[in-house]
Amino acid sequence: MLNQTGGVIDPFNSFLVHRGIKTLAIRMEKHCDNAQKVAEFLEKNEMIEWITYPGLRSHPQYFTGLKQHKGHGGMITFELKGGYDAGEIMMNSVKLCQLAVSLGGVETLIQHPASMTHFSMGPDARKEAGITEGLVRLSVGIENHKDIIKDLERALYEVGEALSVKQEKNLFR
Repeated sequence: MLNQTGGVIDPFNSFLVHRGIKTLAIRMEKHCDNAQKVAEFLEKNEMIEWITYPGLRSHPQYFTGLKQHKGHGGMITFELKGGYDAGEIMMNSVKLCQLAVSLGGVETLIQHPASMTHFSMGPDARKEAGITEGLVRLSVGIENHKDIIKDLERALYEVGEALSVKQEKNLFR
């Protein structure tokens, strides 16, 4: 079979898949529920320029999504006011959310593509690719949603404070 169809996973990884599949449904339910609450929080935050999450009524395909799936997933994309600087400040301010260039685990993972995965492209290439300077990608995990929101709220506060100080300095030049 191996010669005819290609590689297969080893016995230990087979065991892990078998074990994990048993709790997949409940993990996905928690993943989706948490993401909905986090997205609703982010949509109301003054530091957010825009947000994309299929579970929000503001999403252009919201009603189509209701027909196509039960949960809306755990991936959220949003744009921070303040661009690149805001993204870096946020990444340096989160504590619970883990910085990651690969998203999709049971823990909440966050990334700022402009300063992480797509940094080497440079600003012009990123812009051409549609990767804005304040873009943040968030994979909401299965932790308590209140803890996730508190972490994001604190980080967004830090962004707002830092940008306010920066604006004040520019006013006095």
